[in-house]
Amino acid sequence: MNAARLAVWSDFGGVLTPPIAHTMGAFCAAQGLEPGVLHQALATVTARYGTTDVMEPIDTPLVTEREWLAQVSEVLAAEHGVTGVRLTTLAHTWFDGRETNHAWADALRAARRRGAFVGLLSNMVPTWDAHWRRMVDPAELFDDVLLSFETGCRKPSPGMFALAAERAGLPPAACVLVDDLAHNCAGAEAAGWQAIHFTDTATAVEQLQALLPAVPAPQGADRT
Repeated sequence: MNAARLAVWSDFGGVLTPPIAHTMGAFCAAQGLEPGVLHQALATVTARYGTTDVMEPIDTPLVTEREWLAQVSEVLAAEHGVTGVRLTTLAHTWFDGRETNHAWADALRAARRRGAFVGLLSNMVPTWDAHWRRMVDPAELFDDVLLSFETGCRKPSPGMFALAAERAGLPPAACVLVDDLAHNCAGAEAAGWQAIHFTDTATAVEQLQALLPAVPAPQGADRT
């Protein structure tokens, strides 16, 4: 496939950052919470919004992050006996001190140099917008950025993939999603895309390079 006809859409959290489970563990440690208890409280509140995806209420958004976390704090106290915890934002724990995956950023830059369209496709919470932009320079790294809270749709909905293909100006078959969540990759494939399930950087880089053509030798280079 010609690289000029390939759109690479990368996820942010868990791809350009460490795994989400690692960040959630750090959050629980900072708050003195048992991870299992927090997950139960999150599930209870999430169910009120008719979904099982704990991020959907706040990255579409159906509710503000502050209101959502207030509800989680109330459930922690009422159903789990966890008092004295008043959650207001996940942003600082989610981003402060979180390391950018520079190797993957370099791979995206290399893809752009080889003619690919490179975009960010992320389910993002509104209050986190300024934080992720401190970790990477969107204008330098991406041709376009699509965030769930701005578009009103989210991965793995067909609408998100249709919009991304339209913004890239390419058919679905020429689009590739790189994401750490298997259900997002499955949604992309159902929409006619290709997908790379990101489990580690080296493997994802290898898979991405296999979709791109070899870099042509510079004109006038020694061919002996």
